[in-house]
Amino acid sequence: MMTSVLISPDGVYEYEAAHGTVQRHYYAHLRGEKTSTNPVATIYAWTGALRKRGELDGTPELCDFASKLENAVLKAIADGNMTKGLCALSSIPNRRALNTDEFLDAIASRI
Repeated sequence: MMTSVLISPDGVYEYEAAHGTVQRHYYAHLRGEKTSTNPVATIYAWTGALRKRGELDGTPELCDFASKLENAVLKAIADGNMTKGLCALSSIPNRRALNTDEFLDAIASRI
């Protein structure tokens, strides 16, 4: 799970997630197959960008939403809800390997 923040000398920001398996999972999704893509880095790239946009625009509600989404991700994982890759690395008791949609639902229910 890696998210990068790139800042240009003139102050332009880019938030991105590094994923090596997303293309393969995307093609599986197009074939109607269930995937277990870990979206955490992508979510954190988005929340980082949303928070920065909120700071630049003076919209604390957007910054607050970014924090709530990050906290929902952490709560879902702490409750044992995670994708297959995370599940294999975790020692959390009663963990469940979820497909991508199920994991996103687990996050959404905690916002």
